Amino acid sequence: MPRLLSIDDDRSVHHLVRIALEGIGVEVSSALTAGEGVEAIEASPPDAVLLDVMLPDMSGLDAFKLIRARDPHLPVIIATAAGSSDTAIEAMKLGAFDYLTKPIDVATLERHVSNAIESRRLANVPVGMDNLTKPEDRGGDAFVGRCPAMQEVFKSIGRVAPQDVPVLVRGESGTGKELVARAIFQHGARNKAPFLAVNCAALSETLLESELFGHEKGAFTGAHDRRIGKFEQCDGGTIFLDEVGDMSPTVQSKVLRLLQQQTFERVGGNTTIKANVRIISATNRDLEVMCEAGEFRNDLFYRLNGYTITLPPLRDRGDDRVMMLQHFLAQLNRELGRDVHGVAPDAMQKLLAYDWPGNVREMQSVVKQAMLHCSGPVLMASALPAEILQSSAIKAAAPTPSPTNGNGNGNGGEPEATWRENGSHRAPDGNAFSGFIAKGLSDSRGDLYAASLAFMEKELLTRVLTHTGGNQSEASRILGITRGSLRNKIRTNGIVIGPDVHVES
Repeated sequence: MPRLLSIDDDRSVHHLVRIALEGIGVEVSSALTAGEGVEAIEASPPDAVLLDVMLPDMSGLDAFKLIRARDPHLPVIIATAAGSSDTAIEAMKLGAFDYLTKPIDVATLERHVSNAIESRRLANVPVGMDNLTKPEDRGGDAFVGRCPAMQEVFKSIGRVAPQDVPVLVRGESGTGKELVARAIFQHGARNKAPFLAVNCAALSETLLESELFGHEKGAFTGAHDRRIGKFEQCDGGTIFLDEVGDMSPTVQSKVLRLLQQQTFERVGGNTTIKANVRIISATNRDLEVMCEAGEFRNDLFYRLNGYTITLPPLRDRGDDRVMMLQHFLAQLNRELGRDVHGVAPDAMQKLLAYDWPGNVREMQSVVKQAMLHCSGPVLMASALPAEILQSSAIKAAAPTPSPTNGNGNGNGGEPEATWRENGSHRAPDGNAFSGFIAKGLSDSRGDLYAASLAFMEKELLTRVLTHTGGNQSEASRILGITRGSLRNKIRTNGIVIGPDVHVES
């Protein structure tokens, strides 16, 4: 359980913080003076600190300096009385994580503490890069892989980590881009300085600009006090910009200036501030295409792309998938207090046949769900989530392509459902489902229900996409599902896009 140390001479604050954070699974310990707090940190370092600026034995700023000297990666949240935030702002300039005003708002406290604990994890939890076969023997997070593509990733991290250049990490969602950023930081020359991460896709333009560069009081509605941004807090350290392709043109311009001149201004301010930071960015988007479309600045792309590391999708990692499954079994056995030793052959077959559109993150989620449904020492196929079983059923139900007669038409068997045949759009034969059921009954197959649902889903998707001419937005509206879910289903069902069908990107 993560732990927060609350340093405040008001016992009622400790009580409030303890009650508020119980709900998010954070243990709270307390100290009444700065001296007690520093001793507690030396004895058993917490994951974050809540520090009052008015303490009986010294000022909060002096206490922060002592904490910082002992553990530069420990995130410290400053608590200050309303209307007297100058000390907190000074502490943030020196590297404090954030501040909040008294009386403490519980929702703000929970948000700041959660973010601080995540920041601690990013900076301190080691990222192992080796051919991990016994993950239960070591802690931390790990890249697991022996395939050539992953070995190249490890080598690239080793090459670029000591060099003070920007790094662009590319790959699909869920492939482990954050782990690459953390590994570069931990093996680099700035590993004693701060490491902060910002998800550019999670914030609006105004909030992202404020998060990165800070703002002055009154800069926009709700800006009641000056705020120190992540670049200013991270001076001398490393900042990880996740989903960098989602930055607005305004933010792109300011980030470019920071890279070129190492200077910026806070939102609503005119004071030039210097910041020496190393930027590691990540994206799952095609930045070259965005540059051509005028959605991303060419000059910023060239600056961010000082060195590129590309992560392969899980479906292209061959036997690494078996290692990943073993790794997650061992890891989740520890976390869940279970004792699952292995995977049944039929379950392993279904897991390896799955395309993993969500990559490593999806595999971890699937293994966790399966282990929660598993009652014995072996992970059985019956414990796997529905999407894995359905995908397996779809592949089992897919007809074998028959020879063509020269006109492109099969002369035997049932045609596979695709978006086009002989240059014209068509939906599958209306009698195909009845034939499918009849064949399943004659074969006495044991998964006819799941296979039939999979067959119907593929036919439905094919008909709707044919109707919309490949327009995924319109298709998802008709189906009542999101575009992301539709894309996953298209990939899972193996639906083919013909060259004369326009698909909205």
